[in-house]
Amino acid sequence: MSLELRPARPTDAGTIGDILHRFAAETPWMPELYSGAEAISFCGVMIDRGWVTVAEEDARVLGFLARDGAEICALYLAPEARGQGIGKRLLDAAKGGSGHLHLWTFEANAGAQRFYLREGFTETARSDGARNDEGLPDISYAWQAEKQEAA
Repeated sequence: MSLELRPARPTDAGTIGDILHRFAAETPWMPELYSGAEAISFCGVMIDRGWVTVAEEDARVLGFLARDGAEICALYLAPEARGQGIGKRLLDAAKGGSGHLHLWTFEANAGAQRFYLREGFTETARSDGARNDEGLPDISYAWQAEKQEAA
């Protein structure tokens, strides 16, 4: 069966909350500020707001992207789904729905930095972490669709 992107449903909150919580728990530099139940609740709120697209294969959610307008709030994949182009598919879908996007990623997340640069994002700012819950230095990236030349 092929990968399908679809809007998240309320019943997806548990799975995407687990993906988010597992990332924090398994990433040495990431402080674990929230319990699994809190992560699920947070994901439920994002779903209720209509922000979340999931990547699903064989009835299993492998990752998600949360977007509030032009801001990408979250892009996380299950560990076994990384490196397979699923994050790119989610990001490409977000690009298709917007002429520009912006996001913040942690300075310590070198993999995310490489991914966003490869996908055409450019660095726009840096922060000492005072603006995020984790207190970690972060980097702002932006993407702008290329203007099509008139024929």
